[in-house]
Amino acid sequence: MKLIIAFFLLLAIVFADHDVSATVFTLKNSCLYTVWPGTLTGNNGAALGDCGFTLQPVASVQLPAEPGWSGRFWAQTGCTFDEFGNGNCVTGDCGNTLKCNGGGTPPVSLAEFTIAGGAINSDKDFYDVSLVDGYNVGIGRKAIGGSGECRYAGCINDLNVNCPPELKVVYVMRMMVACKSACAVFNAPEFCCTGDHATPATCGPTQFSVMFKQACPSAYSYAYDDASSTFTCTGSDYLITFCPTNGS
Repeated sequence: MKLIIAFFLLLAIVFADHDVSATVFTLKNSCLYTVWPGTLTGNNGAALGDCGFTLQPVASVQLPAEPGWSGRFWAQTGCTFDEFGNGNCVTGDCGNTLKCNGGGTPPVSLAEFTIAGGAINSDKDFYDVSLVDGYNVGIGRKAIGGSGECRYAGCINDLNVNCPPELKVVYVMRMMVACKSACAVFNAPEFCCTGDHATPATCGPTQFSVMFKQACPSAYSYAYDDASSTFTCTGSDYLITFCPTNGS
């Protein structure tokens, strides 16, 4: 009888360990230049990667996240930091510090996640790549393992090249370009999905979000672009690539 009880206790420990196993995010820099990834955690979860770090070209780093983790990743570019991590970035700056104390300043491309488990009442991970806050670098997300839909999401095309003149921002001193959102430029309800346009029924695509969508079909182009931009997967790790060259 004692052996049977011990056996079931062992099984319980094994399955418990499995249930709380971490999801591993691998962040890879495929850009030809250094980026400084920023991380922002929601739901009072554990911060990943000290909230910000340096990532040289071709380099990658793995960040484990506990079940129920929710947050976002982005690339800061054109950064200058001193030995104490104080400084600033041309795009995606997060509070004049390497270890971000908030989200990235638009325009910035975002990879957003809500991982299953913990207090999250779901057995699926939810994720998207968002251009709602504009675009600074290409970004892609690929599931590693897992089951379910697990589709690739991202923006492979360089939107800075074909950014409309109204949205383009040029950082002359650093020779860099980014593409603002129409909301940031015009601050109007029809572009920001606010006021009389604060519902999916009253806020639809604009000529600018359509341009974003045509260039990056699997990325959020405006606030209510859920149907073709939010994806799910179960039990997966994730590869997040800055400046991806394809979806594989």
